[in-house]
Amino acid sequence: MALEDRKKEKVEITHDMLIGDIIQTKPESINTFLSIGMGCIACPSSLYETLDEACMVHGIDPDFLLEQLNK
Repeated sequence: MALEDRKKEKVEITHDMLIGDIIQTKPESINTFLSIGMGCIACPSSLYETLDEACMVHGIDPDFLLEQLNK
């Protein structure tokens, strides 16, 4: 599916999605990541790290972040 098509449809973010994919699919997620102190947009690990893995590294509750990202 083309990136433009993914942007038009409502995509649900999940625990196992890569941070880079979340940012590509839902660019407005950048504000959410930054607001809780996660500089994921500039981190090379974002290409290989899932949401749960990034939360573990940063000490963030993954369920809380997931709820914020899916608003």
